[in-house]
Amino acid sequence: MSFPPDVTTTLETPARTRPQVRASHFGLALLALAAGGFAIGTTEFVTMGLLPQVARGVDVSIPVAGHAISVYAVGVVVGAPTFAFLGARLPRRGLLIALMGWFAVFNAATAVAGSYHLLLAARFLAGLPHGAYFGVASLVAASLATLERRGRAVSRVMLGLAVANILGVPAATWLGQHLGWRSAYWTVTALGAVTIAMVWAFVPSAPGDPEATGRRELSAFTSPQVWLTLLTGAIGFGGMFAMYSYVAPTITGVGGLHESAVPWFLLSFGLGMTVGTWLGGHLADWSVFRSLFLGSVTTALSLLLFGAGIHLGWWAIVTPFLVSVSSSVLVVNLQLRLMQVAGDAQTLGAAMNHASLNLANALGAWLGGIVISAGLGYTAPAYVGVGLSLLGLVVLLASAALHRRTRR
Repeated sequence: MSFPPDVTTTLETPARTRPQVRASHFGLALLALAAGGFAIGTTEFVTMGLLPQVARGVDVSIPVAGHAISVYAVGVVVGAPTFAFLGARLPRRGLLIALMGWFAVFNAATAVAGSYHLLLAARFLAGLPHGAYFGVASLVAASLATLERRGRAVSRVMLGLAVANILGVPAATWLGQHLGWRSAYWTVTALGAVTIAMVWAFVPSAPGDPEATGRRELSAFTSPQVWLTLLTGAIGFGGMFAMYSYVAPTITGVGGLHESAVPWFLLSFGLGMTVGTWLGGHLADWSVFRSLFLGSVTTALSLLLFGAGIHLGWWAIVTPFLVSVSSSVLVVNLQLRLMQVAGDAQTLGAAMNHASLNLANALGAWLGGIVISAGLGYTAPAYVGVGLSLLGLVVLLASAALHRRTRR
């Protein structure tokens, strides 16, 4: 089978290439961009850890409070194309600062929300800049790096999200448990402010696309390859979320472990995310499409291993690590693949990755809940995840076949 070309040969092709942006401190510029990912990752996942406290704080049940997680994901899906559409022509450093400013304001609004409905509104609005920030930050990171290092540069931005699952989420959860759940969102607000300062100080001025128009950005949605890539993420990455959404009751109910074991399994997952994000960048500089193929296959295999091995208790702690490594390779390379196939609409293409991943979140959790409710047990979501990963692989192969026919 003929595979699509490597990202380094197609990202920012000559018709739309801009001069490489020079940063006086390349490492600090990437750290500043990753800091925003750290803040976003913390706010995205901390609600799950503080759901009982949030529910008591706004006087609703835990399942009802869980809608705050859902509306944040909806905000990501809505905000990614909206902000990319509106901001494609703006200077990229200024756009990053504006997006992070919006993010900080509405996390502060979450912290002061006095009712359930105000909480939902604040969470929806806080989610709007999520996808656009990662998309624009990825484009800036790519513009800072040499051609052969762009995959690794983009992966460094994604590392902020991964490290948030090791440090940010546990720390904010602990703080919310001891000082009240609102303190966690004040902490995220402060992280947003720190990111603004770091981006201003270390990220060089990067022009937007003066030729961008709304019609041209929307042209990304006329590309079959864009839709196939989004579908690969929405379905294939849903396999990981099918397992992860129900990991706690699976560990205790099937693995026979105490609740105190759950954080250690989550730590294993977070470490795997960090390793997979780093590895994904290096693999991307080898071949984006082959990395997507490899990530899809290994995600299916690792989910199968999790479902089959979780009854071993502590011996199974390595399986969340393996699932997270392989699925994180997918995230990085899906980001680069969208930047690759979006043509002139790179801002919108880059931003849509996290919209598709949040659809994967909803799909995986929904299907996992269905099989549990059907009485198939808590290992069933992992096997659903295997099916979703393989289905995502089928879509990926369809993308390769389309590339081959188009080239001919």
